[in-house]
Amino acid sequence: MSRRREIGGRLAALTDIAGILSAMKSLALMETRLLSDFLDQQQRLAAGIEAAAADFLAWHGEFASLPGEERELCVLVGSEQGFCGDFNEAIAAWIRGTCATNPAPARWAVVGQRLAARLADDPRVALTLPGATVVDEVPAVLLRLTRELNRLLATAALAGYGLSALYHCDATGDIRLRRLLPLRDLPPAPACAYPPELNLSPADFLAGLTGHHLYAALNEALYSSLMAENRRRLVHMDRALDRLDADMARLRLAYNRQRQEEIIEEIEVILLSADLLAGEESRLSY
Repeated sequence: MSRRREIGGRLAALTDIAGILSAMKSLALMETRLLSDFLDQQQRLAAGIEAAAADFLAWHGEFASLPGEERELCVLVGSEQGFCGDFNEAIAAWIRGTCATNPAPARWAVVGQRLAARLADDPRVALTLPGATVVDEVPAVLLRLTRELNRLLATAALAGYGLSALYHCDATGDIRLRRLLPLRDLPPAPACAYPPELNLSPADFLAGLTGHHLYAALNEALYSSLMAENRRRLVHMDRALDRLDADMARLRLAYNRQRQEEIIEEIEVILLSADLLAGEESRLSY
């Protein structure tokens, strides 16, 4: 009985865990549906700004500048929650591997406590911030991030540094390093016989365009990373639920087998008792 009770307890515990994982899977699926619209809008917005920047710099190349990678602050976007496979480990391995073999960003700003925990001992981490767990938290994360980036880039230690972002790109399924400041890695400018008409001076226009580009690109990076994270979580939950189903099926077989053995033992005890009783009655009849 104790063995069957033990198996029943384990089976009940796995059933509870499966219910929790199913709920987490449903939440992740809902987030991917919500993120789909947000991400599509941000991608179109960022693409439009980059096209305008490419057109501008094609006619005003004197404003183009390319700082070395060793003088960059890189925003590393990880996750705030777990159950997403090697999502954070992949970002940490990418940036560490790149820094070990090539010129790479000298300082890092980490978004997401799960990733920050993996890079906590690295002296190149200049800033850590909590990330978004759901789509509604992205605007608040972006506000904190831009505020802290402005503060850091205004310090003497990081004066003149460029800015980049490293994140999981949902569109390609890969990790993407995106250059943000100054404007670069832009699409080819369209062929045009006349320069763009500006209502501002080129310097003022570039300053405003850079601010809009930074905001849109960081927003897209956060949404894209959160989408990729939830897709990873869906895959992770599916695998975990498959393993739980297999374990629960095995435990049910063991439970039923144990119950059958107990029933057989009970029948044997009943038959033995009946034989003993019949033997006792036969002896007394003589």
